[in-house]
Amino acid sequence: MTLPDEVLQTDALGRVRIKKARREALLDEFERGGTSGQAFAKAVGINYQTFASWIQKRRKARKQYPPAAKALPSTPAGTLRLMEAVVEPAAVNEAGTLCIHLPGGARREVRDARQAVLAAELLKALTTATRPC
Repeated sequence: MTLPDEVLQTDALGRVRIKKARREALLDEFERGGTSGQAFAKAVGINYQTFASWIQKRRKARKQYPPAAKALPSTPAGTLRLMEAVVEPAAVNEAGTLCIHLPGGARREVRDARQAVLAAELLKALTTATRPC
């Protein structure tokens, strides 16, 4: 990392003021290097939180963040829905069939992987229904 000799200007609160061209040059240097953000900020004499905000603003401007995962249509964003699943020895019979007991007394038997996919879709549909069956 090459650092030119320069006097850093500060504002009335003692914060280092860096011109935009210099900031961009520092960010370019950081992206080419292999050091951590914390080590780089310390080496160039910049507060790490300030440096991290520069990186974040640059990535936002370049749209380098992956798109946010879409929530299920029936659940508000950030909501987690859990379902209890217990496999008891009595639930699997001698033939290897898994019996799923649903609310209301309904029962579904799963014998192979294709049926497991269908059972998963059924459970998903039941948990996202707006009213009970």
